[in-house]
Amino acid sequence: METKGLYINGKWVMKERTYPLYSPYSGDCVAAISMAGEEDVKEAIAGAHEAFRTMKEMPAHKRADILFRVAQILRERREDLAQILVKEAGKPIRTARGEIERTIVTYQFAAEEAKRIYGETIPMDAAPGGEKRLGFTWREPLGVVVAISPFNFPFNLVAHKLGPAFAAGNAVVLKPAEQTPLSACVMAEIFQEAGLPDGALQVVTGSGRELSDALIKDERVKKVTFTGSGTVGKLIKEKAGLRKVTLELGSNSGLIIEPDVPLDKIIPRCVEGAFAFAGQVCISLQRIYVHESIYQEFSESFIQEAKKLKIGDPMEEATDISAMISSREVERIESWVNEAVQQGAKVGLGGNREGSIFSPTVLLNVTSDMTVSCQETFAPVVSIVPYQNLDEAIHMVNDSVYGLNVGIYTQNINNAFYASRKLESGGVVVNDIPTFRLDHMPYGGVKESGYGREGIKYAVQEMTELKFITIKTEF
Repeated sequence: METKGLYINGKWVMKERTYPLYSPYSGDCVAAISMAGEEDVKEAIAGAHEAFRTMKEMPAHKRADILFRVAQILRERREDLAQILVKEAGKPIRTARGEIERTIVTYQFAAEEAKRIYGETIPMDAAPGGEKRLGFTWREPLGVVVAISPFNFPFNLVAHKLGPAFAAGNAVVLKPAEQTPLSACVMAEIFQEAGLPDGALQVVTGSGRELSDALIKDERVKKVTFTGSGTVGKLIKEKAGLRKVTLELGSNSGLIIEPDVPLDKIIPRCVEGAFAFAGQVCISLQRIYVHESIYQEFSESFIQEAKKLKIGDPMEEATDISAMISSREVERIESWVNEAVQQGAKVGLGGNREGSIFSPTVLLNVTSDMTVSCQETFAPVVSIVPYQNLDEAIHMVNDSVYGLNVGIYTQNINNAFYASRKLESGGVVVNDIPTFRLDHMPYGGVKESGYGREGIKYAVQEMTELKFITIKTEF
């Protein structure tokens, strides 16, 4: 069995203390993963702090070249990398290939953005006393960035942290999710091959609970970027103090379906949004609000479409849904569904488990106070709820502690703009599912869905400091 080490200062460091990494679908032990301790984290941060001296002086075109080379290596190795996702995350192979393609694009965007980190001129004479003065801004890298990533998109969500950080001239200490360290390790190899200076990327694996204080409280860390649960996100924000943070947290994404849309054209897309990667997506479609005049037709058609999904081995080309990330997560969502049924919900489809797989589940008669509605299911479970008018639908979507992406299907442009203004979320997707995301668009939430924005250009801004300079042109 392969043992994976920590990646510190350009070298692999094997630790005596390891944990077994099991494949979610097969249950096979695929690797032994080294567990970092606090001293390892301190060494990694110190190395990144030293490497930052090189990164901040590196010209933009060289940073861009490294990122373009990373994208090229990913392209050359795309099938092997997709296999890693199947192995460590249980992601169906077709879905895994899609993630690798997105990851390539994300690093390409980062490479391009490295060359256009602009400042602006300030018209100093717009204010009395500003005559004969020139004012302008530029952006400077922060220093050491700690990146803490989740299991569900271990290549692409890591790219959303590493790409902008290196584009801006920072150094990074990466703590991957415990279930998906293999992708982080291979990315360290790829960045080294692409020419990133040793120390600019450090990878520490192990327990997030054990390492969190060492990663977050070190004064040499200038920013923490985290994707994960709201509970952990709040703790990070408390511990980070005045340092910069970006937090991509939970969601229970809602979708409004108005009565003027052609159901046959949107239902397959809705099914995809609800059940892709077993619903383990931050913006997975969790709540569908359907106008009462089409509610029955939509519900029946949606269930029939969901029945077509193929469940099974993630290595099989036809598989749509496979294992959830852990048996603990299967048990959690099973208890949530059972609780909803006890509270009056009706199971329209699924609701059962088979080993590590939870079947695609459709719930009806769901109320807003049920856990499956008000919390993030992060599972292949979707609720379909009728509404009488658009204002009621908007109210039900907004009746949530979350606000990441929401969607609305309508052919009425006035209703589209009206809803876009009224919906409380970081993003509104009109005539598509809230699961839609492109890697250069601004992405982030309001309320308990997060703090700050990702999307390459926006992440670069969050990973730089704005400096203002003024020159008096005449004495």
